[in-house]
Order: sequence, then structure tokens, then C-alpha cells
Amino acid sequence: MDLWQLINDFFIKLNKLDELIRWGGYTILAFIVFAETGLLVGFFLPGDSLLVTAGLFAGKGDLNILLLFVLLSLMAIVGDTTSYWFGRTTGPKIFSREKSFLFAKDHLHAARAFYDKYGAKTIVLARFMPIVRTFAPVVAGVAQMSYPTFVFYNIFGGVLWVGSMLSIGYFLGRSIPNIEEKIHIVIVVIIFLSILPGIIEYLKHRSRAVK
Repeated sequence: MDLWQLINDFFIKLNKLDELIRWGGYTILAFIVFAETGLLVGFFLPGDSLLVTAGLFAGKGDLNILLLFVLLSLMAIVGDTTSYWFGRTTGPKIFSREKSFLFAKDHLHAARAFYDKYGAKTIVLARFMPIVRTFAPVVAGVAQMSYPTFVFYNIFGGVLWVGSMLSIGYFLGRSIPNIEEKIHIVIVVIIFLSILPGIIEYLKHRSRAVK
């Protein structure tokens, strides 16, 4: 299979996570968890729903839950570390880059606003917020956050995020018969819950603007 065919298959299966996991197994899971924070272009990847779906597979005995937890926690930590050093090396000039297909400048500024509000805790909180988690470690690097501080929050946040998402899927897989047949419903619920904090923050902002 050539590279372009591999890439094409990846994007075709990206909106059918059960098929994606059967196709790529541990390798594709590790890549996506790393890429979502380790590559600036990874903001569109389905981190939360992918982890829950992987947990479902583990609950059914198709994947090893311990291996998933160790491997994906490591990938999450390495991904944030990569972005942190990219931000630290690039510095503030990254905010002056023009928006392009591969660079979401608006998302970067949103992450900076989140970081300005929550400080170092952003590295943990952003794990549970799609898009923000992609750019938060970059902003931390640009802001010259102390590396030991970053490492602490990075490890804590990565392990907490991966562990909690896998646990939800694992529990559902173990406790609900034939849950894999309703996996699309589970994914929709997870996506809604993952964007809920953003919706709440937007409504609060609108409310303050009206006042």
C-alpha cells in the first residue's frame, strides 16, 4: 500500500472510529493522540471520542486496557511536550503568522486567552477541551512557563485525560450488552460533552456583553 492510499484510507475512516481502530489498531491510536497536541494541524482530530471508543473495544476484550493506558498516556505527554518546545523556540512571533489551511490563528489566540485566565492549570484543563488542548502547550512555551512546572501539569493532565476517557468506554463496554451497535450514539454524546464547556463560556461572554 503506497503512502497516498494510506492517507486516503485514514481520512475515509476518520469519521467511523470503530472502523478506524480495527484498521489501524494501537498504531493509529498512538499517532492520533500524539498528533492532536504534538502537531499544530491536529486540532480536528477526535481525541475524546477516540479514547472512549478504544475503551469500549477494551471492555469487549478486543484491546488491552493496560497497554492502551500506558501507550496513550505516553503519547499525550510527548505530544504536549513537543508543542511546548515548539512554542518556546518560536516565541511570540508565532502570533503574527498569517492564518492558513494548516495554521488556525484564531484557535491559537483562543488558547492564549484561556491561558491568560487560568495560568499553568490550563495544561490540565485544556486536555478536556477540543481545539484548546492542541494550542495550549504552544502558548505555555511562548509564555516561557517553567519547564518543571509544565512537566508536572503535563503528566498529571495527560494521565488524567487518557485514564478518564478510557475508563468511560471500558465501563460502558463491560456493562452494556452490544454497546458497539450503538457506538454512534456514544460518540455524539461524548462530542457534545467535550464542547459543552466552550458553549457555556460563549453564553457567559454573550451575557456579559448584553449587560
